[in-house]
Amino acid sequence: MKIDYLEFSSPDLPATKAFFARAFGWGFNDYGPEYQELADAGISGGIAAGTLAPPLVILRTDDLEAALTLVTEAGAEITRPIFDFPGGRRFQFREPGGTEMAVWSER
Repeated sequence: MKIDYLEFSSPDLPATKAFFARAFGWGFNDYGPEYQELADAGISGGIAAGTLAPPLVILRTDDLEAALTLVTEAGAEITRPIFDFPGGRRFQFREPGGTEMAVWSER
């Protein structure tokens, strides 16, 4: 698995989007009032509307169930079981040191 996506959260999505555009020159793909995908940021990512949280590092895999088994057996705490989203499926976990991460796959 490799890092594939970085997801930010913001309680004020329009202000965060405006800042990223003005400060860094990033563009966006608009997925509605709850999500903006980053464009021209150097890495795939997005901004989700909601409670402020540290950026979420998202890994990509071809076999989500196998990845879930691997991280669980390595000592991760599953914080959000596998769920569907418009681009595929993912789960979230906390590694033993406390960092929240996610793994996703296409359907």
